[in-house]
Amino acid sequence: MGRNIRKRRSPLAVRAVAASAALAIGGGGLIWANFYASAHEENNSPNTTKAASAQVATISCPDVGQKLSDVPDKARTEVDGELATLDQQITDAYQRLATTRDAQARDTSFVQNSVLGPLKDRRAAIIDRIQLEITRVGGTAPDSLDGLATCTGTTADQGQNNTGDGWNNNGGATASPSASAGDGGQQGGDGGQQGDNGGQQAGNGGQAGNGPVAADFVDITKVQPNVKAKARKTGNASTGTFTTNCGVNANKVFNTDNVIVAPGVTNGAHHTHDYVGNQKINALSNNDNFLQGGSSCQNKNDLSAYYWPVLRLQDGTQEFDQNQDGGGKEGNVGKILTAQQAQIKYVGSRTSKVVAMPQFLRIITGDAKTTTNGLANANAHWSCTGFENKVQLTEQYPICPQGSKVVRTFAFQSCWDGQNIDSANHRTHVAFADANGNCQNGFKAIPQLTMRLVYDVPAPTIENGQLKNPYAVDGFPEQLHKAATDHDDFISITTGRLANKIANCINRGQRCR
Repeated sequence: MGRNIRKRRSPLAVRAVAASAALAIGGGGLIWANFYASAHEENNSPNTTKAASAQVATISCPDVGQKLSDVPDKARTEVDGELATLDQQITDAYQRLATTRDAQARDTSFVQNSVLGPLKDRRAAIIDRIQLEITRVGGTAPDSLDGLATCTGTTADQGQNNTGDGWNNNGGATASPSASAGDGGQQGGDGGQQGDNGGQQAGNGGQAGNGPVAADFVDITKVQPNVKAKARKTGNASTGTFTTNCGVNANKVFNTDNVIVAPGVTNGAHHTHDYVGNQKINALSNNDNFLQGGSSCQNKNDLSAYYWPVLRLQDGTQEFDQNQDGGGKEGNVGKILTAQQAQIKYVGSRTSKVVAMPQFLRIITGDAKTTTNGLANANAHWSCTGFENKVQLTEQYPICPQGSKVVRTFAFQSCWDGQNIDSANHRTHVAFADANGNCQNGFKAIPQLTMRLVYDVPAPTIENGQLKNPYAVDGFPEQLHKAATDHDDFISITTGRLANKIANCINRGQRCR
């Protein structure tokens, strides 16, 4: 599985963010947002007004990778590289969109002719290569790929919530693994003018211009309880837990790679990750060298890689990556916050015993692209200390009361197909248990990885209609730093039969470390 670093193909010429350009979503200081309803949300404000601009705010492109559930092993290396190129193309197109506001204002066809049209052509060429690489080794590419080249522009001409003080007091989405689908690409926002400090902003609290916005936050004390009861345990339940202490990344090990989604591709994530456990994981890591990484975990047999997007306070701080890919160059700006607590715990099934995780099993929970993909794979859980058992949010960040802290939690897929350590779309080899706690379709229950990250975050405020000092999770620039894009990555790497020890502890109902 050894791979070389790939050179990205067909980048747009314009990469640098011009100091004089407005990276303002919606442009010109306009704040706008569209509040879309889901099965878990109610809009408490009866008032909606039309935004004053129809300028394109972000780019929505079909996620080709999610359509590739069956790629032959011999084609995986090349296909992964091509998918990473598609991500790079979207990033480049978004940056061109964000730095050509004046041209767009003068020419209504500019976005189509100069951004979306060329992007479609570049994507079509890569999609053609993906199809060729699959068929070359005897596979069959999905017929639907041909229709995935076209991207669309989401405009600021959407409904604007008008609650007086700018806050959206929606109930928030529940933190279920299968949050209801919605028009995930229809929220945008204002970021103000961008300065020339690697994506830092001169006049809007340090935001880079691609979110978040006021509508992305909710006062948690105004949200109705929405946490559902867990499935009832059966007599065959596995009730134990195994906790591993791996620290909080206090030594600040970061990179912008994602070896699961884009192996061999530097900056494949386009955002920065915190790493605990195996902190030597990067784009060039693979099954041949995973065991050489060492571990930040107290249990040195746990060499697993636990990594998640960093959380930033957008307070104008010029972080170390302000002029780097994945950081300020791609709209991820502000002070990186280190979690005060990072609890990593494996729990059992409510209806059956569990089998040990296979070596090198990869799992991604959540979806980094929900702003354009919708919420089908969203699995974000945002809350505050003192509220976790009552309120969990998917689509908004919580504003916590004084003395309460922000909490991100992740509950990974707990059913495994019994054969594969990964899949072409990195989803179909694992699944969530159903509402009754059962694994379906021949899948086997495995220890469920859960993570709880606690942060001390100053509460954002709104002054004169502007969002001040917000916090946000890192992400792809066109995803607008929405709360629903939160996600977490995991590779199971153990020695000393630790995987079996975890499963046995859970099956026996013990509390182990």
